[in-house]
Amino acid sequence: MPATVSPATRRRLQLAAGRLATACLAAMEERQPWFAHLGADQRAAVLAVTQTGVSDLVSSLMEPGATVRLTVDAFRTAPRDLARRLSLRQTVELVRIAIDVFEEQLPPLAADEAERRLLVDVVLRFGREVAFAAATAYAAAAEARGAWDARLEALIVDAVVRGPGTEDRADDQGLVSRAAALGWDPAAPVRVVVGTPAAERPDRLLAELRHHGSRAGRPVLVGVQGARLVVLVADPARGDRIGRLVDGFGPGPIVVGPVAPDLASAHASAREALAGLRAAPGWPGAPRPVQADDLLPERALVGDAAAHRTLVRTVVEPLEAAGGELLHTLETYLEGGGALEACARALFVHPNTVRYRLRRVAELTGRVATDPRDALVLRTAVVAGRLRDHRGRS
Repeated sequence: MPATVSPATRRRLQLAAGRLATACLAAMEERQPWFAHLGADQRAAVLAVTQTGVSDLVSSLMEPGATVRLTVDAFRTAPRDLARRLSLRQTVELVRIAIDVFEEQLPPLAADEAERRLLVDVVLRFGREVAFAAATAYAAAAEARGAWDARLEALIVDAVVRGPGTEDRADDQGLVSRAAALGWDPAAPVRVVVGTPAAERPDRLLAELRHHGSRAGRPVLVGVQGARLVVLVADPARGDRIGRLVDGFGPGPIVVGPVAPDLASAHASAREALAGLRAAPGWPGAPRPVQADDLLPERALVGDAAAHRTLVRTVVEPLEAAGGELLHTLETYLEGGGALEACARALFVHPNTVRYRLRRVAELTGRVATDPRDALVLRTAVVAGRLRDHRGRS
């Protein structure tokens, strides 16, 4: 079998190159209905790659070993949006169609049986090399897209943690556009969950965390910032449990911030979650995960002004608005060590009156004074209210 074809056959191959490329496109349109819906520029890009492939095939008969290099270059120089518009599966289907056309139309151009067998062998090897070249091009594109997505994800998480800067509107627009590029709905409600990253194989655990969020229908954005892991969880309205997302964290507390109405407001959830993470060591028996609002006393003790305001707003102000002796009764009960009879004596009322007032406190604040944890929250709120009044008189 000859190593190359004769000059006459080579000439026929060169003259048939344009016809072969056109025949490939016609076969692609006939056998793949979706191909007809591609834009004119995308179809032109496919034609250019096909024409390069035909040239590669001819060159391989004159320069053995040149096929792979030229074909890889053809995929590399194709427009970037072509790889985004066509999946790898679709590209393989088009390559298969082109090889079928080559197998049908190239062998008859041979001058004799030996050349025909050579052309058949070259087409088979060429098809394999084109398939590998396509896989290489798509793998490189996937790696580049993955690295770009990771950078975008890190920028989004960092922007949420930092909060709005001096150019609030521009910051919000940049945040929204980056999130949209990752397929995230910027208008969806979101929670921010913070903790420590896993010490062993963090990349695998973070990938699993994203996978669990996606399977649960609650996409997540993940960022590791030094010794803390920050996770944005979309659509918390579907339930407050973060389920298997906990598996992506390392040991230590996990704090869940309150629901933010959209991504642009998520910095508030991040701020409270991070404040809760700083204060979490003050409550060793806290659940895992724990809501940031459940750490209000500890947050207040470490100087979190937002926790002070929340305690006053949710405890002191409702009791003040109710009038009567509710706030005074609560203060007396707590300062007396939670002794009902002692509180009644100090107030010169019947113990049943104290019981009634404490029930009203529970109805208005959601906190039961006889529960040790709720009593700590109530007592801290009372102190925060006094500090507020002192600052108001200063």
